[in-house]
Amino acid sequence: MAGALSVIDGGFATTVQDAGRRGYRSLGVPLSGALDSVWLGCANSLAGNPPDRPALEMRYTGASLEATRGSVCVGWAGDADVRVVRADGKEQSISGWRSVVLDQGDIFEVGSIRGGVAYLAVSGGIALLPQLGSCSTYARAGIGGIEGRSLRRGDVLPVGDTSATRRGDLMHARGFEHAGGNIRVILGPQEDYFTAAALIDFRSSEYRVTRDLDRMGIRLSGQPLTHQPDKGADIVSDGVTPGAIQVPADGQPILLLADCQTVGGYPKIATVIQADLPRLAHLMPGQAVRFSAVTRQEAWLALRAQRDALSAWISELVACGPAGGVDEAALYNSNLISGMIDAEAA
Repeated sequence: MAGALSVIDGGFATTVQDAGRRGYRSLGVPLSGALDSVWLGCANSLAGNPPDRPALEMRYTGASLEATRGSVCVGWAGDADVRVVRADGKEQSISGWRSVVLDQGDIFEVGSIRGGVAYLAVSGGIALLPQLGSCSTYARAGIGGIEGRSLRRGDVLPVGDTSATRRGDLMHARGFEHAGGNIRVILGPQEDYFTAAALIDFRSSEYRVTRDLDRMGIRLSGQPLTHQPDKGADIVSDGVTPGAIQVPADGQPILLLADCQTVGGYPKIATVIQADLPRLAHLMPGQAVRFSAVTRQEAWLALRAQRDALSAWISELVACGPAGGVDEAALYNSNLISGMIDAEAA
């Protein structure tokens, strides 16, 4: 039986996202997808899904959703004030990092989101028709998700087969924590466009996140980075990717995110390593950012460590509801762990 979630309040910028629209960058189509692919996988694991299933990415303020066709199980990954209002009027506060079954007429309400981003997955997945191989919303082109835009009141999200919706919920005692410290980068590919002093400043200075940020990128403010006088601040446009750090003529870095363009004409001083890309999703205006350069080998080891930490996190999921004595965490973990690691490696 297929279920549905109806949108009562879409929040500030709630969109459908999955692992991204891979294979079309040569045609000018951005990758898109979840800003934090690890937390997307966590939400899906709590809902009993493969890690890359379409889910809701909520930013800054959350959405309110009602189960309007049968029961659905949702998995929540994030830090926010969340409550379930049951059809009989009873209210239940929900801690982060757990799943919960919503019966028809129940409402799932998310308040302000601490840390900037959170994810809500649905058991069986959000059943939308993929566009160019993905359900991810890319608002600038109006593709993916619900009409290529953020959710709004009255939208209906069809849910995949809910006949196997379990009655016991899963939870984790703690949220998945990303590595701390400086954002790790690999220098280049155009570090030769910058003076020696600029390269030192980039690795030693503190930058602040400005209010000029969206899913395409984040403008930073701090010590200007000086370009080589004989090369300037422009290049023949070449490929860019999420994590690339462009520096225009004003010397202020721009961090590119999931919805970034596919080519650009500003020199790139460095590129954020894959393991630290999810951390960029949580940067908030006014927050301080520092960078450290690492080698490719160090970048790979960091990614390996992240995969291991994710595997350990999934293995610690426990049943927290009436599950009839079934160890549901063990039931789902064997496939989820290998699936999430494969998705991160792709």
